[in-house]
Amino acid sequence: MKFALGKKLGMTTIYDDDGAQNVTLIEIVPNKITNVYTNEKNGRNSVCLSIPKTNKKFFSREFRSDNLSEFSVGNEVDVSVFEKGDVVSVSAITKAKGFQGVVKRHNFKGGPATHGHRHCLRAPGSIGSAYPQHVIKGKRMAGRDGGKRATVSSLKIVLTDSEKDIIAVKGSVPGVAGRIVEVKSISK
Repeated sequence: MKFALGKKLGMTTIYDDDGAQNVTLIEIVPNKITNVYTNEKNGRNSVCLSIPKTNKKFFSREFRSDNLSEFSVGNEVDVSVFEKGDVVSVSAITKAKGFQGVVKRHNFKGGPATHGHRHCLRAPGSIGSAYPQHVIKGKRMAGRDGGKRATVSSLKIVLTDSEKDIIAVKGSVPGVAGRIVEVKSISK
């Protein structure tokens, strides 16, 4: 399995033999292997990668791997592990949108704008019933939107640039530009 930590640079359009493709550029700076966990000693087979986040701070993430023989502490993982045509999944924290109403947060339709309805166009409507006399947990209501971990799967790598440490993934990935993302290959 191939995996790495990177930084989302933003989206652009690439023109090639397949025509115009909207892609997300991800910078894969060299990842330092900080730990290798074995099933016998730690109860799991995984590799811990770390990249610089800001001054003197690092972002670390653990990736599961069955083949630990190719990893050793102190080595680096860079953009060369990925190839054009690889299918990957990308995980990151989504863009936070703050406190939102039900129309934006849950795609509610909203109420009618006429026939006696004056100020309830974007209101949620009824939120409960006579029994059990409280709002049931998980009810779709207004609240904080975004800022949660999300994964987008089955994205194809359409370009790798080892000189600039960049890969281009077809489609969009979660997060804002500059956010750290996890890129993992999907085994076929």
